[in-house]
Amino acid sequence: MTGYKKTTEKNLMLFSGRAHPELAEEVAEDLGSGLVPTSAYEFANSEIYIRYEESVRGCDAFVIQSHTAPVNEWIMEHLIMVDALKRASAKRITVVLPFYGYARQDKKHRGREPISARLMADLFKTAGADRLITVDLHADQIQGFFDGPVDHLMALPILADHVKDKYGDQRLAVVSPDAGRIKVAERWSARLGGVPLAFIHKTRREDRPNETVANRVVGQVDGRMCVLVDDMIDTGGTIVKAAEALMADGAAGVIIAATHAILSDPAVDRLKNSPATEIIVTNTLPLAPEREFDKLTCLSIAPLISRAIKEVFEDGSVTSMFDGHA
Repeated sequence: MTGYKKTTEKNLMLFSGRAHPELAEEVAEDLGSGLVPTSAYEFANSEIYIRYEESVRGCDAFVIQSHTAPVNEWIMEHLIMVDALKRASAKRITVVLPFYGYARQDKKHRGREPISARLMADLFKTAGADRLITVDLHADQIQGFFDGPVDHLMALPILADHVKDKYGDQRLAVVSPDAGRIKVAERWSARLGGVPLAFIHKTRREDRPNETVANRVVGQVDGRMCVLVDDMIDTGGTIVKAAEALMADGAAGVIIAATHAILSDPAVDRLKNSPATEIIVTNTLPLAPEREFDKLTCLSIAPLISRAIKEVFEDGSVTSMFDGHA
């Protein structure tokens, strides 16, 4: 008999970029692991340098980075981290993107536009990623852009359970901010015990980002506390107009629930002055102290991400975390 045999144990190693280290530390704590020490800095001309301070040979690597502002800088750091792992002989590299940058550019609205969400997937594949884990993509089709497994996590259980615990004794309705997210609203409705559904019919200006022209409520919301659900809040214009439309249509109140709190200016001022009773978000993106205000509730996404990482590492089922919907 020729050759040499050796049985090796799987080794999970967790890596974090500098965009949102607090979330990575929470995930590491939930997993009972530590983050791999990493040297990261910029050269004088702003080029990024990455080096891991421990051997990563043969490991199952999970690289966490949220694509917050400045988005392009943190995406580049993420790609360089993956490349460093590939060249250091990591066995499998899983990219964890709590917020997937450029997800809104998932199709062409007009001629001569890019599909940047697809470019993102190609960049991570080229860098050496074997798998992606992400939370609440702007469009489900982005899963098909990456040539490999994509675990699409949903913050719905975390957000919906908070709403149920706090407002479950009231007459609720779930409202989608547009017709395209009705499927998500249906899952919310089921989670909240089959409450009625409605959606906002809106007209968006294709030549002006973050601007909607008109809103109209489709569905019965009169006298109900409306749970307005979306994947992200950027400038807040769309979601605040939707909340105002619901109140004008006779809603008893509005709760806004969104996964990603981008909160670009002037989102905070708009949300503070909106008719919403509470704005519920998760910490997929870092939330600066100056962005916090009384109506805002931020829930941790770390338990969801850590469980997904554990399922992937142990060859378990991520889909089972979401009753077969992931």
